[in-house]
Amino acid sequence: MAGKFEYTLGVNELKSKEFRLWQSLIGEFLGNLILNFFACGACTQPEDGTFKALAFGLGVFMAITIVGHLSGGHVNPAVTLGMLVAGRVSVIRAVLYIIFQCLGAIAGTAAVRTLLDEAYYNGLGHTNLAANITELQGLGIEFFLGLVLVLTVFGACDANKPDSRYTAPLAIGMAVTLGHLGTIHYTGASMNPARTVGTAFATNNWEAHWVYWAGPILGGIAAALIYTQILEKPAAAKMRKLEGAHDYA
Repeated sequence: MAGKFEYTLGVNELKSKEFRLWQSLIGEFLGNLILNFFACGACTQPEDGTFKALAFGLGVFMAITIVGHLSGGHVNPAVTLGMLVAGRVSVIRAVLYIIFQCLGAIAGTAAVRTLLDEAYYNGLGHTNLAANITELQGLGIEFFLGLVLVLTVFGACDANKPDSRYTAPLAIGMAVTLGHLGTIHYTGASMNPARTVGTAFATNNWEAHWVYWAGPILGGIAAALIYTQILEKPAAAKMRKLEGAHDYA
C-alpha cells in the first residue's frame, strides 16, 4: 500500500528538548563541513575523476557515520526536501537543516581556501557545466543524480528493511561515488545544492547556479514519491494479512 503523507509545521520542535533540534542542526553543519573540506579538498589535487568520485563517496560515508544519529545524516538539501515531501520531517526542521547545511559547506570550503596557497586551489572543486553541456542538459543530469541518491537514502533507511540500516552510510556513499563516476566531467556531479553553495561562495562563481539547486531537488522529490508510493516495503503485519488473504483466494 502506498505511504500516506503527514505534514507538520514543527513549531513544537523549537522548544522541545525531546527533539534535540539544536544538536541535529550542529550535526548537519558538521556533516557538510566534513564533506566540503575533505572532498573539495581532494579536488585541489591533480588527480582524475575516479579519485574525486571516491573522495566524495567516502566524505558522505564518514559524514553520515559521524552525525547520522543526531540529524538522520541528510547532509544535502535534496535529501531533506525529499524527506519533507514524504512527511518524514517537519517544515521548520527542513528549512533549518538546509540553512545549516549551506553554512557548513561554506565553512568547509572556506577552510580549504584559507589553509592552502592560491597555487593549489585548482578551482576548489567548484561544479561547472562542461563546454558543450547546456543548462537544460545539466538540469537533466543533476535530476538523475538527485533521483538515484534519494532513492538510495529511502531504500537504505526503510523502517521495514531493518537489516539495510546497518549498511546505510556505505550504500549512500556508494551512490554518491556512482554519480560522480558517471557524470563528473559534465556537470561536476554536484548532487548536493549545499556542496555547490560552498564552492560558489569561495570562488564567487554563480554561473548556472540554479541548475545545481533545481536538478537535485526535483530528482529528490521524484525519488521520494516513487519510493513511498511504489517501492516501499510493506510492514510485516500488513504482509502477513495479505498472505493470509491469498491463502483463501
